[in-house]
Amino acid sequence: MRGKVKREVLTLVLAVVALDALFIGIYLLAGLGHASDGIKVVFTAAWTLATLAVVVRGLSRIRAVRVPRKSA
Repeated sequence: MRGKVKREVLTLVLAVVALDALFIGIYLLAGLGHASDGIKVVFTAAWTLATLAVVVRGLSRIRAVRVPRKSA
């Protein structure tokens, strides 16, 4: 079981790193450093929501591995 938890944690960390790399790449390639404040706020909100979605999914997978479901 510990191996499964470690694998899920590693998957979560790598998913967040990949998502961050993607958003940083978009930020740089789109030249958002020179964009208006409103555009930057929208971009930051999208990045935060995407990160939240990845983390919630990853944590739920970790919980499923750590806490087996009870049979009815």
